[in-house]
Amino acid sequence: MVRSHRASHPAGPSQRQLRVGEALRHALAWALERGTIRDPALQGVVLTVTEVRMSPDLKHAMAFVMPLGGANGPEVVEGLNRVGGFLRHEVAKQVPLKFLPEYRFALDTSFDEGARIDALLRQPEVQRDLDSKDAVEDPEDGA
Repeated sequence: MVRSHRASHPAGPSQRQLRVGEALRHALAWALERGTIRDPALQGVVLTVTEVRMSPDLKHAMAFVMPLGGANGPEVVEGLNRVGGFLRHEVAKQVPLKFLPEYRFALDTSFDEGARIDALLRQPEVQRDLDSKDAVEDPEDGA
């Protein structure tokens, strides 16, 4: 039985997926920065496009966005999903691909997750455990 090359490396995206995703991220940020979108949910909203993940066939793209300050996130994502076709047309002007992907937008929660982990690490119980591990001598030092 012959296995395909992709089946032997299912761990992560290919270099092509990463390159195309990054090019689309830049083009999306450019299109959003221009302010030509007329959706009411997006009026006056400053967005950060944090990541664009491509499907293996490059036909679908999941764009993760975060409004400045995190305000009205779900409404902004709904607005972006409504204007996905317009954004696709705008991105086509910037990225020379034979076929441009269909976009789906999602709220990026990585900032919230990072803040949660930081808060956990700053708890007194965790600090005490970390300090006690630093105070214990490493047995491999040979002291």
